Amino acid sequence: MIRADLSEAAYRRAEGYLAGLDADWARHIAAIGPCRLAAKPAREPYEALLRAVAYQQLHARAGDAIVGRLLALYADASFPSPRQILDTDPELQRQCGFSAAKLATIRGIAQAALEGVVPARAQAMAMADEALIERLVPLRGVGRWTVEMLLIYTLERSDILPADDWGVREGYRRLKGLQAAPARRKMAEIGQAWSPYRTIAAWYLWRVPAT
Repeated sequence: MIRADLSEAAYRRAEGYLAGLDADWARHIAAIGPCRLAAKPAREPYEALLRAVAYQQLHARAGDAIVGRLLALYADASFPSPRQILDTDPELQRQCGFSAAKLATIRGIAQAALEGVVPARAQAMAMADEALIERLVPLRGVGRWTVEMLLIYTLERSDILPADDWGVREGYRRLKGLQAAPARRKMAEIGQAWSPYRTIAAWYLWRVPAT
């Protein structure tokens, strides 16, 4: 089932559901307050993927600078089209701050968008979570986590748990006072109890304070 509801009403339902799981969740949600996850639903999946790759393994400020320099190459567009990305001299794009590997990934995504592998937003909205993940992870430099961020922040899916995300696993460790964070498979199993609100659960786990 496609769960695409990150409305304020959905947040309130999720908060009540998660707080009812146990005392740890209840205390944490009371301390953090209402969910403020901010999606960017107007973006096309192609744009969302390019932005995600630009920010991979970088501080937000560094990612902002690189994306800003890229956009400056295309002053006549709010965001460069796949064809514009491919028609630009790669050396100019490298000068924006992209590594050779990231640039290859970005140009590969642009090519995949032209070929229809990266779906337009309307098509992506109709695709199941796993179907979209399976379709996009074969692309160079696009892992499961990257597609999960697309599902959450662009397609507004409300039941996504990035189980291999360090912040999610570490947040759960802190929430429960564990000696070690769960491995990905174990985290996915634990997270089944948070469905159909795993996206909101992840948002709260990202905000468990260090002790």
